[in-house]
Amino acid sequence: MNDLIDEYLNFLAVEKGVSRLTIEAYSHDLNRFIGLVQSHGIQDAAAVTPDEIISYLEQVRKDGLNVRSVNRGLAAVRGFFKFLLREKRIDANPVVNIGLAKVWARLPDTLSKEEMNLLLAQPGIKNPAAMRDTAMLELMYATGIRVTEIITLTMNSINWQVGYVVVMGKGGKERIVPIGRSAYNCLREYVDQGRQKFMKDQKTNILFLNRSGEGLTRQGFWKIVKRYVLRAGLNKRVHPHTFRHSFASHLLEGGADLRSVQIMLGHADIATTQIYTHITRERLKHIHKTYHPRG
Repeated sequence: MNDLIDEYLNFLAVEKGVSRLTIEAYSHDLNRFIGLVQSHGIQDAAAVTPDEIISYLEQVRKDGLNVRSVNRGLAAVRGFFKFLLREKRIDANPVVNIGLAKVWARLPDTLSKEEMNLLLAQPGIKNPAAMRDTAMLELMYATGIRVTEIITLTMNSINWQVGYVVVMGKGGKERIVPIGRSAYNCLREYVDQGRQKFMKDQKTNILFLNRSGEGLTRQGFWKIVKRYVLRAGLNKRVHPHTFRHSFASHLLEGGADLRSVQIMLGHADIATTQIYTHITRERLKHIHKTYHPRG
C-alpha cells in the first residue's frame, strides 16, 4: 500500500497542483492510516472495510487530535480510495458513507478599524526599513493576501497602471486583487526610495527585501508584525493572518458581497468565506445592544 500512497501523492502534486504543505500533511495522515491497517493484518487496499476506517478515526481521536485534524486525515483517506477506485485498483470505496465530523468554526481574530489604523501607523520614520514595513502592512490589510504570498511577490506582481497585485495562491492558482490608494502610495514610495537601499550590489526581482538584499522569510515577517503590535500597545492576539481576517470582515461590514470577498481571498469554496459573516453578525449585535433603547 505504500507504493499506492506514493502514486496518489504524485497524482496530487503533478495533476492537481496541490501545495507541498498539503501533500506533506496527507502523507503523514495516510502513513498513520496504513500503519494502523497493517497492524490489523491487512496488506491489501482492496481488503480495507468501513470498520477499518472508523477504527482509524477512533484511534486518532484517542491520540488527542482535534476535530479539524481528524477531518483532514479522513479527507486524505477518502481522496486516496477515490483515486484507487478511479484507477481500478479496488472495486468499492470503503469511505463513501463516512462523513466528516462537525466542526464548530472558531471566529478568526480581527482588529477593529481603529486598532488597524493604530498598527499601520507604527513604522513611523521614513527610513528604508520603515518604508518597506509600512508598504507590507498596508498591502496585507488592503488585499488580505497570505504571508507566503506577500513574501514571494516580485516587482512584476504589481500593475502600477491599473493598481492591482497579481497573487500566486495555494495550488498555484493565480488571482488579481485591487491594491487601493493608501497601499499603492506606500508601495510606490518604498520602490522609488527604499528598495534600492536593500539591494546593494545584488540583482533580484523579489519585491520585499531584508537588510541582506534577500527575500524575507515567514519568520522575518512575523517578527516585524510582532514588533509593531508591541509598539502599538494592542492587548490582543495579533499575527500576520489577522490582517487577512480583518480585511475580509471590514469589507463585509462595509457592504461588500460575499462572492467578491471570496474571489479576493482566493477561497475555492464560498463556505470558507462565510465564517466572516459571523463576525459581521456579532458586530451588528454589539451595535444593537449598545445603541438600541431596549438593547
